[in-house]
Amino acid sequence: MKKLLLFILILLPINVYGISASSYIVMDQDSGRVLEGDNIENERLIASITKIMTCIIALEYGDINEVVKVDDSIIKSYGSGIYIQVGEELTLDDLLYGLMMRSGNDAALQIAKSVTGSIESFVYLMNQKAEVLGMKNTIFINPTGLEDNNGGGNMSSVYDMAILTKYAMNNDNYRRYVSTKNLTVKSSYKTYKWTNKNKLLFSYDYCTGGKTGYTKKAKRTLVTTGSYNDMNIIIVTFNDGNDFNDHKNLYQKYFNSYKRIKVLDKNDSYGDNIYLKNDFYMISKDGDNITTRYKINDGDYSNGEIVGKVEVLLNDKVIGYRYLYYYKDIKTSLGNILHNIML
Repeated sequence: MKKLLLFILILLPINVYGISASSYIVMDQDSGRVLEGDNIENERLIASITKIMTCIIALEYGDINEVVKVDDSIIKSYGSGIYIQVGEELTLDDLLYGLMMRSGNDAALQIAKSVTGSIESFVYLMNQKAEVLGMKNTIFINPTGLEDNNGGGNMSSVYDMAILTKYAMNNDNYRRYVSTKNLTVKSSYKTYKWTNKNKLLFSYDYCTGGKTGYTKKAKRTLVTTGSYNDMNIIIVTFNDGNDFNDHKNLYQKYFNSYKRIKVLDKNDSYGDNIYLKNDFYMISKDGDNITTRYKINDGDYSNGEIVGKVEVLLNDKVIGYRYLYYYKDIKTSLGNILHNIML
């Protein structure tokens, strides 16, 4: 009797994985291009990633060198904290470290009170900034991210939080806070030793910062940024029980298959004295069909005026743009400089 041997070939996909998040986004930090995502505009509770906006408002309206005397604003604080005490003195800079590294709710309340005089006025600025940035699915009710007694809290989408992070990463101080792994801070009362709650900073070499969040109702929320070979990526996940691994896997996916390219060069001319202010970079993979188109407005121009726009298209879809400016005095100023040197 002959034996029949059956060989079963099982094809195992390589590097295929599922994302645990209810909604998530992967964004190119330079261009704002959405590389991947699901439910990117769905509004959800965001917990402590709120503090990205808290930090930015404090940086834009406060003085980080100001010495802050802790008041009774912190008495209402609960949840995660840095455990400052009424009467204690430390700088706004120190409080912002505690806000972003340790997610201190007490720090958030004290920062808001110190910068604008009241929690309400600070929250007004948070919502005003969200509107300016085009965060259409966002509403803030406090600087902490905690829910109120009725279960209501700060709401946003992963897309909006990526837009906010893209903006925040242009601020040197913000980048300093979110990238710091360990820090010792001395106040008028005691010495603090803080370790960043963003575990990806310690487990993934290319992580450059971010912010963690959690409440029982919002579940786990996470924003991180990563850089490799001049590529800069933002990842945001909501309600993700496997968030750190998901972020790491997504970074590896894009860092392994994409590259950063310059699409628009600020030195290129689009007519007499018409230029871009900034280059346009994006990350791209083989096979991407990238094109540009531009339009210049008719009329007489004033120096420094926006006179048009250059759009960048991927597969015929606009993914970014740069404004065109009229600079009549650039060559004149350069000529004066050269003339003075010759003299």
